[in-house]
Amino acid sequence: MDDRSWIFIEDRVNNPYFEKCLSDFLKFAYKKKEVGSRIYCPCRRCKNSERRKEETVRAHVTMKGFLTTYTNWIYHGEDPRDFNQENMNNGVFRRIENDDMNELIHETLGRTLEENSNINLEELRGACDEETNKFFKLLKHVETELYLGCKNFTLLSFVIKLLHVKSLCRWSNNSMTILLELLKEVFPENELFPSSYRDAWKIVKDLGLSYHKIHACPNDCLIYWKETEHETFCRKCGTPRYKQIVTQSDDSSEQANKVPAKLVRYFPLKPRLQRLFMSSKTASLMRWHEEERIKDGKLRHPTDSLAWKHFNNRHPSFASDPRNVRVGFAADGFNPFKAMNNKYSTWPVILVPYNLPSWMCMKQTSFMLCLLIDGPKAPGNDIHIYLQPVIDELNEFWDPGVPTYDAASKQMFYLRAALLWTINDFPAYGNLYGWSTKGKYACPCCNKDVRSQWLMHSKKHCYLGHRRFLAIDHPYRLNRAQFDGTIEKHSRPVRWFEILEQLRDFRNEFGKDQPVSSARKRKRRTKDNNDSEQSPICRYNWKRLNIFFQLPYWVDNLLPHNLDIMHIEKNFLENLLWTLLGMGKTNDDINARYDLKEMGIRKALHPQSKGDKVFLPPACFTMSKDEKEIFCNVLKTVKVPDGYASNISRCVNIKERQISGLKSHDCHILMQQLLSIAVRRILPKHVCRIIIELRDIFRQLYSKVLTVADCETLDCLSAFFSDEDNLGIDNTIDDTSDDDDFFDKAQQGDKADD
Repeated sequence: MDDRSWIFIEDRVNNPYFEKCLSDFLKFAYKKKEVGSRIYCPCRRCKNSERRKEETVRAHVTMKGFLTTYTNWIYHGEDPRDFNQENMNNGVFRRIENDDMNELIHETLGRTLEENSNINLEELRGACDEETNKFFKLLKHVETELYLGCKNFTLLSFVIKLLHVKSLCRWSNNSMTILLELLKEVFPENELFPSSYRDAWKIVKDLGLSYHKIHACPNDCLIYWKETEHETFCRKCGTPRYKQIVTQSDDSSEQANKVPAKLVRYFPLKPRLQRLFMSSKTASLMRWHEEERIKDGKLRHPTDSLAWKHFNNRHPSFASDPRNVRVGFAADGFNPFKAMNNKYSTWPVILVPYNLPSWMCMKQTSFMLCLLIDGPKAPGNDIHIYLQPVIDELNEFWDPGVPTYDAASKQMFYLRAALLWTINDFPAYGNLYGWSTKGKYACPCCNKDVRSQWLMHSKKHCYLGHRRFLAIDHPYRLNRAQFDGTIEKHSRPVRWFEILEQLRDFRNEFGKDQPVSSARKRKRRTKDNNDSEQSPICRYNWKRLNIFFQLPYWVDNLLPHNLDIMHIEKNFLENLLWTLLGMGKTNDDINARYDLKEMGIRKALHPQSKGDKVFLPPACFTMSKDEKEIFCNVLKTVKVPDGYASNISRCVNIKERQISGLKSHDCHILMQQLLSIAVRRILPKHVCRIIIELRDIFRQLYSKVLTVADCETLDCLSAFFSDEDNLGIDNTIDDTSDDDDFFDKAQQGDKADD
């Protein structure tokens, strides 16, 4: 095996090339070994220090990677003298031949070095268009040696690698400039070598994928773009476009620098989508969803979804060419300074191309950052003004399309693209949808038909009426005692055409309100002014007419807005832990019990007065102090494989009987693996059974393969509980019920997962 470049591959799972090379390596290692014997494991964890069987070695190398420094396989039968210079040049060390700057420039500008080998650059430089001049400039840097006689790097390849290291190691621009100044002294004969970070960036900027800076009003009223590009004051609030920063010049006169009050970085979508087809490595993969996908009716990829198929039926001309791109939209805020006490929120907007295979489309390298909205305040409901450049470019992709070169077919075609849906957490969902997710009408799906009730003691709204989503003949609709004391007769809520009717003649008013005196109180919205035709902005809970309606096909999307299952799982687990341990924002406090009494339900849980004290009857899920300590001890002592999860034991405080500081992935591991084990011998069996069934639901949602029948089962919520006893609401506990078979099956499932 002369070619050993496969040991550097990071995307190893389900990679046919890696599996073939690994099989060849194992055949080589067992050439002089007996079948079933053990060999040294060359994975990055064992590092040839442990002997293992062939199946274990294969699993270790696939999951943890091959030890990249182990290039001379002396522990597996190779003679050290066989490792010659030819092996080194065949991929073990990354040389200039593997950098392939020619291919990089070809995929960027659609030209090759061979096509221009006999061209006099100086004679044609002034007579060429801008794109050709960029190519000639890059060509000059490709042909320039880093220093006289250098065979490993050219100027362009060295600068690209150096900038890559800067990004990986998070060097500052100043430290990069200091290093380049030192290297400039090392290579004095190279006049083109950059002496600062700015000069280095000028060398590679012609490779494309740059961004545009768009100024914005700090109150989120507008962006200075198109017709407002040259204005210096906001049209609505009158806020200046620039900060007035006065500096002292050399002649002692004051000079003001124009620094924008707020900045938005826009990354054009057109060159990024075109690059997917201009690259020979990804052009054929953009048709994978149609030509190579397994079509057996199961859900493995967004292509298998009903929303995708419904869109194809409504737009057959778009669906006729498999190269047309479908994208998903995701946006959320984060604090870039990692200081949780600092109130700063930056919002990235990311597009995900779904044409790629399922093992590629959700990789970080496939995400396309198209917008970066600066803080310090989150845009909130005014995020729509920042999305205008993205929407305009998506409209251009829809009709007539963008001329693009396809490296697979070696011909030009008109590339079209469509936005299928958005994916967010619930607050961002409300911002993009335009519907306020707070107050009486918080549910966007139920719209004006939300069944909410104000809890007088807990001082918050609760949302009922979920049984309306069940089948019309479902027995839960007639069950009064186990729910809110009523019979559910309503059908599923509002449809798209009703929403469009509500938004007719809706007027958007962007911008944050100016601060007012604390003596002034906000006027409470009543039914009269909430539904008034004279006040369209306050109609129901609509805050904005979302900008996605400017896309001509948006009304044809079957599922335009989606919630991120990761946030749902995290919020669900946190509330479950708070309630079980009675900590933080528990849902079973004295106020909740008084609200149950006010509603006239769950009489066994109503608070009881005993003299001057109030006694709260224990619920079926209430744990004693000793049980809480046992629960925390299980999680404190749990050990998981390296890289499987973070150190969950650090989040557990046995003395205080509390759990805090869980990250999203920690909640995922707790919900799907550890929680059902920790409560199995503490809580009653019918309560544990509910938790295990809920765990199975999340497992099913996270599974790589789903069927339509599975989704229908989850949709009608019948998978949550198999009978009324599983609701876990009654205070009575039946200890005589025999659920051993159920727990045995659950334990077998845990062992299978492990």
